[in-house]
Amino acid sequence: MPGMVLFGRRWAIASDDLVFPGFLELFVRVLWWIGILTLYLMYREKLDCAGGVLLSSYLVVLLLLLAVIICTVSAIVCVSMKGTICNPGPRKSMSKLLYIRLALFLPEMIWASLGAAWVADDFQCDRIVVNGIIATVIVSWIIIASTVVTIIIVFDPLGGKMAPYSSAGPSHLDSHDSSQLFSGLKTAAASVWETRIKFLCCCIGKDDHTRVAFSSTAELFSTYFSDTDLVPSDIAAGLTLLHQQQDKIRSNQEPQEGVSLSPGPSQDDLDKELENCYHYMQFAAAAYGWPLYIYRNPFTGLCKIGGDCCRNRTTEYDLVGGDQLNCHFGSILQTTGLQYRDFIHISFHDKVYELPFLVALDHRQESVVVAVRGTMSLQDILTDLSAESETLDVECEVQDCSAHKGISQAARYVYRRLVNDGILSQAFSIAPEYRLVIVGHSLGAGAAAILAIMLRNAYPRVRCYAFSPPRGLLSKSLHEYSKDFIISLVLGKDVIPRLSVTNLEDLKKRILRVIAHCNKPKYRILLQGCWYELFGGDPDNFPTELDGGNQGDLTQPLLGEQSLLVPRSPPYSFSSDSPLSSPTKYPTLYPPGRIIHLEEEGTSGRFCCSAAHYRAKWSHESEFSKILIGPKMLTDHMPDILMRALGSVISDRAAYLSCPAQGGANVDTV
Repeated sequence: MPGMVLFGRRWAIASDDLVFPGFLELFVRVLWWIGILTLYLMYREKLDCAGGVLLSSYLVVLLLLLAVIICTVSAIVCVSMKGTICNPGPRKSMSKLLYIRLALFLPEMIWASLGAAWVADDFQCDRIVVNGIIATVIVSWIIIASTVVTIIIVFDPLGGKMAPYSSAGPSHLDSHDSSQLFSGLKTAAASVWETRIKFLCCCIGKDDHTRVAFSSTAELFSTYFSDTDLVPSDIAAGLTLLHQQQDKIRSNQEPQEGVSLSPGPSQDDLDKELENCYHYMQFAAAAYGWPLYIYRNPFTGLCKIGGDCCRNRTTEYDLVGGDQLNCHFGSILQTTGLQYRDFIHISFHDKVYELPFLVALDHRQESVVVAVRGTMSLQDILTDLSAESETLDVECEVQDCSAHKGISQAARYVYRRLVNDGILSQAFSIAPEYRLVIVGHSLGAGAAAILAIMLRNAYPRVRCYAFSPPRGLLSKSLHEYSKDFIISLVLGKDVIPRLSVTNLEDLKKRILRVIAHCNKPKYRILLQGCWYELFGGDPDNFPTELDGGNQGDLTQPLLGEQSLLVPRSPPYSFSSDSPLSSPTKYPTLYPPGRIIHLEEEGTSGRFCCSAAHYRAKWSHESEFSKILIGPKMLTDHMPDILMRALGSVISDRAAYLSCPAQGGANVDTV
């Protein structure tokens, strides 16, 4: 529901968010009250010492004050459990209860201060009593400090500007006033987000590229959240409901029919490309350097590359161009299995729009391999989040050459290094008959794909293997053009190949609709959602049912949704596109090339340590047009998980080929 309005400003917390914090506070305060009562009843005879009257009075008043606070917090919890996210009516008394609760902090702070002053005196009383009172004073100040921290966390810098929306309502704002308020809100939101991003990224420098990335990222966030009035717990509840809804729809779908037993050309092509993916994924992983290697080999990795970290540069290192190698070279050699002399250039220079990369000679496949590193720093995240579209300057017969701005800038940097610095010329002077292959994972996959497009005129035989690339990368025309020489590999429910500005906007609308249709209180949604994520179960047993019982209703605008939108925000309506759907700044973008999807078969349980089995298939880009919610949406993107799954698919295919009589029906599960 919309954030609460207290003291004339909106806060980033809703009236139904106080169930769990309230229960926690009740638990602590009831135990505290029982402890103080026990202390007083057991040792009140020992308070006849000097100053004992003050200490006795302190305990009695604290017991009464705690009793009042416990009653107030109990009322807050009971009221917060009422209603639903879109029906805050039963919780209309919440603001008054919170004012009472906040008012009780004044006597609590005064009494805690007096208690601290009294125990500071040298009372000649029983030591157990004095220590007990010191403990109560400490607990008092811990709770007060925790409350102050909570207030800081839920403080919304835009709350003063949002309050007119939350309190006045759309009927009190005419079109002109609403437009002005909304415009002012967007400007203020962009400023707030830019300040937050600068604070989080205070250590990465202030060059022109960084300033542009700050502004671009702030505008993306402010635009995305400007037309809704959701608090973080609403989003968590919506994601929980969406996951259960998606699982329910999937469980109701009929199983796929068996495929033909005769392996046609597409099947042979799939086998070949899977082998290539498995081979070149080693280079994409090597581009991450020693951090990924140590992560993949926590017990032996440091021993294997420790010598390279400690010794000075050797003559073998001098054969390789590049900078900032440090411990990276040893891990790269271990991951790829190549020799020093096989590397042409290794760079770990990392800035906004400038990615690390390596160039090596792969004699096994007779190729010059360019591997671009994926996201691994704050600079890379800013590159990812520069999500506007810009036109690529490429020589190809494609009308619309637009692409993701941040990634295309990064690809342009690598292009300049490869071409202007003569790195590719050096490589092909050594092996002129070799083919150029460009690989990368995640952000590196997107940069590799755009780099391949930029180099195709000069190197017509270029191939690109993009592992888990972002969806919002290329225009439709470039997507079709890239199918001839780019292969993308996607694992399971990986969120990044489904992530684009358009899909994020679709996710926001689906969250609004599923929240509006749910008739369960938020605390039940979150509790049952946590159980479902941990232990699974039947989605029918969870609060995902629509009040109308018709899944098709999700495409219709709902009255309940209106309470979750900023009233009369001009750019947003159910019949028109949202601010993020701007055809000029945020057009619909697509993933690169042909897509191989490693799809999980059956279920591997709720925990990442469970074994999983995958089948590989060619997939259309439309299969990744919606973000799927689930426990593995993030872990499926990890390069080590992808490498393990790819290895499993290859070994399963080898077992199938060795025992064809037993594998018949799963010919596409290579």
